[in-house]
Amino acid sequence: MALIPCQVLRVAILLSYCSILCNYKAIEMPSHQTYGGSWKFLTFIDLVIQAVFFGICVLTDLSSLLTRGSGNQEQERQLKKLISLRDWMLAVLAFPVGIFVVAVFWIIYAYDREMIYPKLLDNFIPGWLNHGMHTTVLPFILIEMRTSHHAYPSRSSGLAAICTFSVGYILWVCWVHHVTGMWVYPFLEHFGPGARIIFFGSTTILMNFLYLLGEVLNSYIWDTQRKPPSWQST
Repeated sequence: MALIPCQVLRVAILLSYCSILCNYKAIEMPSHQTYGGSWKFLTFIDLVIQAVFFGICVLTDLSSLLTRGSGNQEQERQLKKLISLRDWMLAVLAFPVGIFVVAVFWIIYAYDREMIYPKLLDNFIPGWLNHGMHTTVLPFILIEMRTSHHAYPSRSSGLAAICTFSVGYILWVCWVHHVTGMWVYPFLEHFGPGARIIFFGSTTILMNFLYLLGEVLNSYIWDTQRKPPSWQST
């Protein structure tokens, strides 16, 4: 019975992401009509990642309920595959990309919002939607990490995966600039070629750091829970 609140919570989070995505896509912004559409923005890619991840979480919960006590080995194998996919996605994409979007957005916003989220966007995007894209990602992913143990992949394969994602997105941003002559994010216009290389390299390093942070946090949460109190171990 203790699992029921967690299952309901995941459904609620999934529905919230679906609502955010639908509302975001319904907005008629000029940038959505240009090359790459919404897919050139890391915020939108992250929303899709989070929605898919929590969709997998809900599917895993349902499969677990249906498989429990059935004794069907094939169903158990499929459930293990789902759990592995869920854990891999949290470790490699949902946690590092989600935390990256929240941290970088609000740091740059606090320094100069025009560099990342011009006031003009207030005419298109309501405040609650902005927070849905750039704020609630953090508590949602931390709640998931706190309520369920996730087995991380080997460190080398995990770091290789997040590096592949980071470099892939950087190349995509550069390609959009090559095609349109404009950078996806306004602040990149103020950087010279050398500064852009340093910035892109720094973001990749930060992504790797966030992957390691997630690994450490996951271990800390669950090792602490499994460790008996000192009065029990004596």
